[in-house]
Amino acid sequence: MVAVREAFGKTLLEVGHTNKDIVVLDADLASSTKITYFAREFPERFFQCGIAEQNMIGVAAGLAACGKIPFAASFAVFVSRRPADQVAISVAYPGLNVKIIGAYTGLFNGRTGASHMAVEDISIMRAIPGIIIIDPADAAETAGAVRAIAEHKGPVYMRETRDEWPDVFGDGHIFEIGKASEVRSGDDVSIIAAGVMTSEAITASEKLKEEGIGAKVINMSTIKPIDEEAVIKAAAETGAVVTAENHNIYGGLGSAVAEVLVENHPVPMQRIGIRDVLNESGTNRELLNKFGMSYMNIMEAVKNVIARKDS
Repeated sequence: MVAVREAFGKTLLEVGHTNKDIVVLDADLASSTKITYFAREFPERFFQCGIAEQNMIGVAAGLAACGKIPFAASFAVFVSRRPADQVAISVAYPGLNVKIIGAYTGLFNGRTGASHMAVEDISIMRAIPGIIIIDPADAAETAGAVRAIAEHKGPVYMRETRDEWPDVFGDGHIFEIGKASEVRSGDDVSIIAAGVMTSEAITASEKLKEEGIGAKVINMSTIKPIDEEAVIKAAAETGAVVTAENHNIYGGLGSAVAEVLVENHPVPMQRIGIRDVLNESGTNRELLNKFGMSYMNIMEAVKNVIARKDS
């Protein structure tokens, strides 16, 4: 296993070698977001903005307007809540080619505490028109996503988890913006997951299989634009859906999936995520259990939606 942030930092350096227009902006958290690799290799293309995230987004917009490809990185909570106005007006409104990287996502932020937990960043960015939102499942998908967004023209928000998580994909995985991928097959229920919750969903699927329940797992790493076709197809094939995300259940993946289903193919559904409560500090596993987001909670949700389907 490789930490997602390590994969991000090393892949950013890789694409920096191939594309001289890529520049990187930091809000005094380079060692945490792992953009230090880029800073050491290309100091003339690295801009330290200090703890001034609103200004950093404005500078990134200016660089993009001049033809550069800026990657602006900080903790997810600080690049979503604080500069939301700058993101909307300076980046999204003119459709500038800015890549916003939010690290230490959701509950899993290395015990830096509730003030540093981004549990509403996806919902903030989803509400701003024109921004692509990506939440990679593991290191391999993160690497593919960095390469893809460097080539994509337009604003992108990508989440970057802090720690190591189980691998979902091999090194040959090809990431495509806006496309989901089926990582486990099953006919009884579909688990649609994003980010590090995909590996938790896979564990749930494997344990459910031992009980005779076939749980399909869909990795929905692009939250916006969501792969509507994949959502509808999964619901039609299994007749029940559970979503799993490292984010508030309001405005995130669960909301996005529910919107697709209610307009196209309603089925019994249940959301696994942070249930609109204040956060606490702890180990990743302690927090998964405390907030009802572990594979065991996913298994329980699966059984609930299957029972509703069958009734």
